[in-house]
Amino acid sequence: MQLMSFFTLNGLSQYQARERIWFIDSQGLVFDARGPMAEHKKFFARKDYNGPPLTGILDIIEYVKPTALLGLSTISNAFTPDVIQAMAVLNQRPIIFPLSNPVCLSECSFQDAVDHTSGQVLFASGSPFPAIEYDDRTLYPGQGNNMYIFPGMGLGAILSRVTSLTDSMVEASSLGLAGSLTEEERSIGLLYPRIERIREISAQIATQVIRAAQKEGAGRELL
Repeated sequence: MQLMSFFTLNGLSQYQARERIWFIDSQGLVFDARGPMAEHKKFFARKDYNGPPLTGILDIIEYVKPTALLGLSTISNAFTPDVIQAMAVLNQRPIIFPLSNPVCLSECSFQDAVDHTSGQVLFASGSPFPAIEYDDRTLYPGQGNNMYIFPGMGLGAILSRVTSLTDSMVEASSLGLAGSLTEEERSIGLLYPRIERIREISAQIATQVIRAAQKEGAGRELL
């Protein structure tokens, strides 16, 4: 839902945002005509697909032609070399985020993602992977972990004295994190800032949360 919120923040309607997200479960592509499904899957079930079940990730990639692949399956190596290569064929800089924890359940390793995209992957995982040397340069994996967001979000919530966190405040946290990358970090291809800067980053995120709270009329004025 937070991904949808980001799309709507950038001008898409809720319908348009939802149409950009395709869900896969243990049975393949989630779509209405597939039959009965758990309640929590119905919101994102595709209403524009009525063909035969698509059960393999490769078949789904060929049909959908996605720009990003997010893994939340806890199935180790679900993103096989063929899957990673298929993403690289479709995208100059494929986005591959195997977010399952711990590392042993990650959908693919950083090494595999780099090797099978000729070093072009935009990669973040739930658990940390080491940097690797590739083609005479050092490549750094991102870690898409709430450790970057929660300290600053909590600080902002405390200082603004809100009683609950809204979607706008969470979005503000995400944008605050994205905006905290330095030019040097961008120049070496980092997707996330260095963890050594967490105090500085948390202060920036807290400021964005406070401003979002004020905009909604939920927080006190900055002193």
